[in-house]
Amino acid sequence: MRRFLTALAIWLAAAMPAAAQQTEIETVIADQFERFRADDFAAAFEHASPTIRGLFGTPENFGAMVRNGYPMVHRPKSFRFLDLGEGRRGLRQIVEVEDIAGRRHLLAYEMIETENGWKINGVQLLPPPDVAA
Repeated sequence: MRRFLTALAIWLAAAMPAAAQQTEIETVIADQFERFRADDFAAAFEHASPTIRGLFGTPENFGAMVRNGYPMVHRPKSFRFLDLGEGRRGLRQIVEVEDIAGRRHLLAYEMIETENGWKINGVQLLPPPDVAA
């Protein structure tokens, strides 16, 4: 019994930081969606990693990229968080986004932890899952 309780305590201690990370990551992504909905590209740009900020330089450039390349992110009808796992350079949060036309898209958000909290280091549009006929 003692071994079981020790193992349970170790598992809970390991799971708690992961749950906290997931909550923080979801909060960052959800806030960025809300900023895009409001066309507040300056605030949305604050959630971008230093690498992404360096690539686009200004919130206006960043906003233009999102409007033109990721319209489902600019104006999502709804979104929900799916799996969080290891990515190439940090954590990878999968998000299902429904666009205003009702189409569903899967996106992989690469997240990195910085001294200023979790930041979005890139978004990849994933191919739709195969649908069996």
